[in-house]
Amino acid sequence: MNTTFVISPRYRLDDEFPWLEGIDPSRNYWIWVNGEQDLTIAVPGLVVGSIEEWKKNIRSFRSLQPGETMVVARVASEVVVHCVGMNCYAIATEIAGAEVWHLFDQETVESLFMTSHPDWICAAKDLDLGRRMLTKSLGLLAA
Repeated sequence: MNTTFVISPRYRLDDEFPWLEGIDPSRNYWIWVNGEQDLTIAVPGLVVGSIEEWKKNIRSFRSLQPGETMVVARVASEVVVHCVGMNCYAIATEIAGAEVWHLFDQETVESLFMTSHPDWICAAKDLDLGRRMLTKSLGLLAA
């Protein structure tokens, strides 16, 4: 039996290896951890209701200083963006029972946050990612 070995991966828009599978209609970022397609997670992203709220969140993110955090509120949960250092941000998820911090540069987080704009529409190929999330949550409810 193979055990999962996860380190804190760092993601950049110009990475040599692909890491972003897609962004579903609910603004979940589907990431291949360490670039491994068989280890996919959905990181909840920023969701806003207006342009003003979107601008406020982008400004809040840009003003983060090392050691500060920003809470990204979701309907049923919240995600915390940690400013680790200059141009280094972390979003924590759980993988195989362990907390893993996914590291991003500023350009990447801002690009992900751009999908929270009220006029953004996900790519047609990413609609299935939303269906996958719904199927997963229905399975958890039945358990």
